Amino acid sequence: MEINYNDFLISDDKSLIQAERVYELLRTTYWAENRSIEIIRKTIQNSLCFGVYTNDLLIGFARCVTDYSVMYWLCDVIIDEKYRGQGLGKALMKAITEHKDLKFLRGMLATTNAHGLYEQYGFKHDKDSFMRKIPNQSK
Repeated sequence: MEINYNDFLISDDKSLIQAERVYELLRTTYWAENRSIEIIRKTIQNSLCFGVYTNDLLIGFARCVTDYSVMYWLCDVIIDEKYRGQGLGKALMKAITEHKDLKFLRGMLATTNAHGLYEQYGFKHDKDSFMRKIPNQSK
């Protein structure tokens, strides 16, 4: 999948993903600031990934963990701060929610501050049924 949005490219071609750039972008987030480059490479390898590019530079990223049958978990959605305010987050979300492998599946995500964006693409706040398990890091 390739979509041209203004002068930007949105693609699900994993060979274009620049893991080091994803690492740089995620270091600025509250949810992945301590994630190692090795873990990021593994998450890219095991997910359906979307990149946003300008002049071959990755400036946006998102990934979906999916079974391709029933559901997907949307995570690591980010646009480089320098490129925000140009509709790239919306274009990325449109590409994801209309993607041929995802558009008929149940989508899930977690966010603390971007409910308004995701609601525009059919996601609904559902705190009552959401559960999580955090791994024990002590050995």
